[in-house]
Amino acid sequence: MNLKVRLAILSFLEFAVWGAYLTSMGRYLCNVGMGTNIGLFYAMQGIVSIFMPALMGIVADRWIQAQKLLGLCHLTAGVFIILVAIYSMTQGEDSHFSVLFTLYSLSVAFYMPTLALSNSVSYNALTKAGLDTVKNFPPVRVFGTVGFICSMWFVDIMGFQSNQNQFIVSGVLSFLLFLYTFTVPKCPTSSASDKKSFVEALGLRAFTLFKKKEMAIFFIFSMLLGVSLQITNGFANPYISSFAAFPEYADTFGVQHANILISLSQISETLCILMIPFFMKRYGIKNVMLIAMFAWTLRFGFFGFGNPGSGVWLFILSMIVYGVAFDFFNISGSLFVDKSTDDSIRSSAQGLFMLMTNGVGATIGTLSAQAVINSFTCSKQVGEECYTVGNWQECWFIFATYALIIGVLFALIFHPKKEHVNV
Repeated sequence: MNLKVRLAILSFLEFAVWGAYLTSMGRYLCNVGMGTNIGLFYAMQGIVSIFMPALMGIVADRWIQAQKLLGLCHLTAGVFIILVAIYSMTQGEDSHFSVLFTLYSLSVAFYMPTLALSNSVSYNALTKAGLDTVKNFPPVRVFGTVGFICSMWFVDIMGFQSNQNQFIVSGVLSFLLFLYTFTVPKCPTSSASDKKSFVEALGLRAFTLFKKKEMAIFFIFSMLLGVSLQITNGFANPYISSFAAFPEYADTFGVQHANILISLSQISETLCILMIPFFMKRYGIKNVMLIAMFAWTLRFGFFGFGNPGSGVWLFILSMIVYGVAFDFFNISGSLFVDKSTDDSIRSSAQGLFMLMTNGVGATIGTLSAQAVINSFTCSKQVGEECYTVGNWQECWFIFATYALIIGVLFALIFHPKKEHVNV
């Protein structure tokens, strides 16, 4: 089989595992009476992302080949996510938060490192085959988004959005990926001279960049924008589904198939990647990052004004603008880091960028969003389903206002050197 096809399958499975529950888990938690704790579950992804990828990276570097470790991590993550499903199936609404959260946390602790490990496996295989990774990896990675979308759709169509079966789907896919890793090209462990220390793998050496005003401002704003990253992953499905509590919206497509509606975000994300080179060349890094920040304002604002009935077009606009909000900052920010640091700490600086956005920022964001939502909503039983209802609109406007303020402050405070403005 063609190498790029093999790697595309790997990428497809890698993100299909995540897509099975990432956007619908919030709805399930509402249904078992844990709607007030959604933020904690999503925050755990950020918490483990601070140290687990670095730890697994060192293991892959020194002792276990990356493709083998990728498989073992998926096997372990799959076991724990299946245990989540089994526990929920047997306990139902009597499930204890401590047990469910512990099992989930153990699963996600082993899943999050696989995002980096799967990239390493692909990079290694392409390099060994004499292929240009810059040219050949993006088409492979696109299949990851396709896998994520397919998994979301499967969970939606099968009616698993509000129950534990979404975790079974994720677990089965993890087991399939574990088996598939036996077929991918082997990754050698590094020589002694190439091995990184834990400090280096965590990117802690890059903290010296905070001595430079320009970089300190950039990383602080990276964290502040990272606050927005996981809010809609955790709360979009519970919000859209909550309209089922109102008879005029109960039978609308959005309420019945929230995951399919939300998947437009991932489709947009895929398409927006293709737009980035044009925008970077025409407007420069700072302006592209500003576009992303104001896109987050629109993302949240459209949610606040929309509904699954006559206002569903606003939901669709929110999904479309997500691609700009997510991709434009992550990719342009990564390029800014690349252009602003020297070779000796470039990799560590990229690690610091991810730590500030997807680690610290996303964790603060989900916990803060949960506090806001808990203040304006409450649980309501409708038939066999439990929904989180209340003044959701106020919540989305608070998030939109926050993103707007961050964007304005970024425009006023961040002034990159001329050579860092354009690509």
